[in-house]
Amino acid sequence: MDISFKNKKLVKSFSEGAQLDKIHGKLRAKKISVRMKELRAARSLMDFWPPKSPPGRCHELTEGQRTGQLSLDLDHPYRLIFVPDHDPIPRRTDSGLDWSQVTAIKILGVEDTHG
Repeated sequence: MDISFKNKKLVKSFSEGAQLDKIHGKLRAKKISVRMKELRAARSLMDFWPPKSPPGRCHELTEGQRTGQLSLDLDHPYRLIFVPDHDPIPRRTDSGLDWSQVTAIKILGVEDTHG
């Protein structure tokens, strides 16, 4: 999977090592590292399609401004938020996201989507 980031600040905050630990804390930094390795190793987002998703529980967000975004669990309640990085975004005939065609994503950040 090809991975890009929303901005340079986010790239820096996701750099492995002390910077990641300092910004996110050890537990969340470890989870971020694991999720990033999983994403890089994936052929497409279909590798995360439920029921293959646990423990990351990758799913589409559908509330308000988050529509079109996806998330992977980190340490509760935090999630890694991203979007498909395609133009146009791959769609199935029913207009849902075609996970099998998503081979590039853009990381938007780490957020508590319930807060």
